[in-house]
Amino acid sequence: MNKRLAVAFTGPSNSGKTTLILKVARKLIHEHQKEVAIIKHDPKDKARFDVERKDSYKFSDTGAEVIVTSPNRTTYFSNRRSELDDMIRLFDKFDILLVEGLKNLPLPRISVFRDSIDKDYFPYMNALAVDESVNLSKYALPQDVDLLDLNDADAVIQWIFKNAKEV
Repeated sequence: MNKRLAVAFTGPSNSGKTTLILKVARKLIHEHQKEVAIIKHDPKDKARFDVERKDSYKFSDTGAEVIVTSPNRTTYFSNRRSELDDMIRLFDKFDILLVEGLKNLPLPRISVFRDSIDKDYFPYMNALAVDESVNLSKYALPQDVDLLDLNDADAVIQWIFKNAKEV
């Protein structure tokens, strides 16, 4: 079995995390022929996967663990908090796991910012992805943080291949 790599992306709302993850995932799949899994943290519980009155919502609403399968997709609804290892087990086969959020997970982390950098992220970041909207001279960046161009998905992918954690 090939080694499986995982990396996390953090940053404030509207910093470009999702856009960057989408670019990276598409390139990993189409140009590098990698199987990609994605975990997205929803800290405010805003994501909506179903609608009241529909069967899958009713099943999930019971508090049970529910898998909804169709010819094109399988959706897992859990009413329990999961640890990283639990979530990884749900994905049987992947080469690279991209995690959005969950800054306390023990994964190499790319922090994504536009306009300004929040220093509260410094203890959690291994790389910093920014665009030209950030004036880096205004910040005393930690010594061991790699600097990445937010708009250069290929450079981000190279960083992932070099720094991601085997899981």
